[in-house]
Amino acid sequence: MKILLVLYDAGSHAKDEPRLLGCTENELGLRDWIESQGHTLVTTSDKDGENSTVDKEIVDAEIVITTPFHPAYITKERIDKAKKLKICITAGVGSDHVDLDAANARDIAVLEVTGSNVQSVAEHVVMTMLVLVRNFVPAHEQIIEGGWNVAAVAKDSYDIEGKVIGTVGGGRIGQRVLKRLAPFNPMELLYYDYQPMPKDVEKEIGCRHVPDLKEMLSVCDIVTINCPLHDSTKGMFNKELISHMKDGAWLVNTARGAICVTDDIVEALKSGKIRGYGGDVWNPQPAPKDHPWRYMRNKWGGGNAMTPHISGTSIDAQGRYSEGTKNILEVYFSGKQNYRPQDVICINGHYGTKAYGDDKEHKAHVSK
Repeated sequence: MKILLVLYDAGSHAKDEPRLLGCTENELGLRDWIESQGHTLVTTSDKDGENSTVDKEIVDAEIVITTPFHPAYITKERIDKAKKLKICITAGVGSDHVDLDAANARDIAVLEVTGSNVQSVAEHVVMTMLVLVRNFVPAHEQIIEGGWNVAAVAKDSYDIEGKVIGTVGGGRIGQRVLKRLAPFNPMELLYYDYQPMPKDVEKEIGCRHVPDLKEMLSVCDIVTINCPLHDSTKGMFNKELISHMKDGAWLVNTARGAICVTDDIVEALKSGKIRGYGGDVWNPQPAPKDHPWRYMRNKWGGGNAMTPHISGTSIDAQGRYSEGTKNILEVYFSGKQNYRPQDVICINGHYGTKAYGDDKEHKAHVSK
């Protein structure tokens, strides 16, 4: 069978660090193994446009593997012409680049490596909070430009201690973020989710469930978004919702760029409604050079802490999602379909893990 693998080009960096598995040069470390199984592997970074390699090769591919970091968007149009396609695998977490309705209509399975990078993302969230709250970026820029003006940076630098912090989404990542923040002695840790955590987990973390999102936003000094992208979260952080945030709050988004409305974030930052925005995710990806999130600033000259979707793809995480991808392929090759239930996004025409006795729909929840 033919397997199409879509990754980013790393160039010399792939030789510098062989454990940089998520690139076209190192191919998740899977080429030799896949070929030893008698299958054909086609690897590319060319994913956009009608004449892209993805569009040409997907026609007779049985398996497509892509990542959230350099996503090949598996649209209905691509699914319609991929007559042999049976399974889409996300090497990482997050399958919003696949049209799940179209996949279900064709009984195409969609799986991801759940849990492979939750700790990596949680660490990145905490780092971004510190970078924003302590006004690190302007301080660093000042130094590399040869300056030394303490007041210019200190006037917008604060502590995390004593702040109210809330997460939108209390799932695997949200819980880990709150756990890592507890030692900073925040005033309170809050979370919004359709489904409360078990009481023993809340007690262990020291957090409180707030069932109304606007209520939580109104009291939080720092907000972190840790929920998946679907119909009910796309564009969730728009001008109206942002208006309910506490004036001067910081917002961190490592979930998906499309959860926030691009221009509304720029406007809120410029006006000072939000003091800072730290994002690791963009819409689209890769972000064009003129994307306003690259250059936006708050009215004090800082407040921007953007990165190119690296939070979930540390070297350690790449090892985990590479191994997880191999495990999914092994199950598929065996024909048994005994996947880890938590990895299944849709299968046999159903969302979630209905085939495994769980009827909840993947799209229905806010947790990540």
